[in-house]
Amino acid sequence: MSESVETLFDQGIERYKAGESPDTLIPMFKEICDRAPKSSAAWTCLSWLYLLDGKPTQAYKAAQKAVKLNPQDPQARVNLAMAMLETAQTGVRQHVEIAGQVLLAAPELREEVEGNLEEGLSRKPNWKSLSRVKSWLFESE
Repeated sequence: MSESVETLFDQGIERYKAGESPDTLIPMFKEICDRAPKSSAAWTCLSWLYLLDGKPTQAYKAAQKAVKLNPQDPQARVNLAMAMLETAQTGVRQHVEIAGQVLLAAPELREEVEGNLEEGLSRKPNWKSLSRVKSWLFESE
């Protein structure tokens, strides 16, 4: 069973990279999360897709699960911070600061997160919460 979940995850990532829209990928990643509820990567991807699809409440719930499963994942923290901004919640700074600390300690993750944010802006050009989090993480250096 774990192989089929991994295969499904890989297929979902490839379909996303090929430009498939978030609304068609959300059901696939929901299934992955149902079948592998302890996969923080799957929850992180699902939260990102919800954010891209304009569903911040669902994104918040998925990102919370991702952060709970892997508190050191900077992308999960970034997704959570953006969902919190989009749902007008407090406590955003803490998640941005933790993500920033992890990115300083792990340069390879920094490139990945920075690339994800750029890619997000290419899909959703006027994404205010993403732009804010990006500036907090990368423009204050």
